[in-house]
Amino acid sequence: MTHRPVSITMALAGLLLLTGCGTMADRLSAVGEAPPVSPITNPTRERGYQPVSMPMPEPQVTERQPNSLWRSGARAFFKDQRAAKVGDLLTVTINIDDKAQVSNTSTRARSNSDNMGMANMLGLETQLEKVLAEGTAAGSLIGTSGNNSDSGTGAINRNEKITLQVAAVISQLLPNGNMVLHGSQEIRVNNEVRVLNINGIIRPEDISAANTISYEKIAEARISYGGRGQITDVQQPPYGHQVLDILSPF
Repeated sequence: MTHRPVSITMALAGLLLLTGCGTMADRLSAVGEAPPVSPITNPTRERGYQPVSMPMPEPQVTERQPNSLWRSGARAFFKDQRAAKVGDLLTVTINIDDKAQVSNTSTRARSNSDNMGMANMLGLETQLEKVLAEGTAAGSLIGTSGNNSDSGTGAINRNEKITLQVAAVISQLLPNGNMVLHGSQEIRVNNEVRVLNINGIIRPEDISAANTISYEKIAEARISYGGRGQITDVQQPPYGHQVLDILSPF
């Protein structure tokens, strides 16, 4: 039994080393240097990239009128400067103002008491002292009591506001005319890199004349805003705390 706590401690230490070995080595090799900025790459060639597949309507045959200046599906006689094909750029406006406030209080109390005896049982109650301890009373053989009280209080008060603009590129055209966009932006200030990623599906009709689109008009939107660097490292708990929070039952 004395070796069991030591074994558990060694197992936890080994788990911590395996969990943070690679990341710790990378961080140690970058001591004194600013965090690197990711290079510009083709999103369709990144690891884990998968083309978007959505339910599509049946294709419609477009009738062309000879000697006509109007082309079916066109929005103007002149060339449209808005994003329309793979590789075109457009600006995504992100204006998130999210507020949530929840408060919950619960209290529970329970008290019980039981007493059981054997006052008369065919005269056998007089023989209890021969079997049990001296002074045992037949009227109070068993007595139990219990008291339980629980109380809990929880509150959520969240206020998030993000106002950003990011240029995105059209990476895929869907059969029904909708487009898949991919945008990424990295800004390094001193030793902290702020990273903004956005992906989703848009309709050409939702793009404004200024070639911009608001984030709430993006279907299947995936917006990620965070960072990496010294400030992010300080805000995150150490690996040991994270592992203990997962394994601890209390």
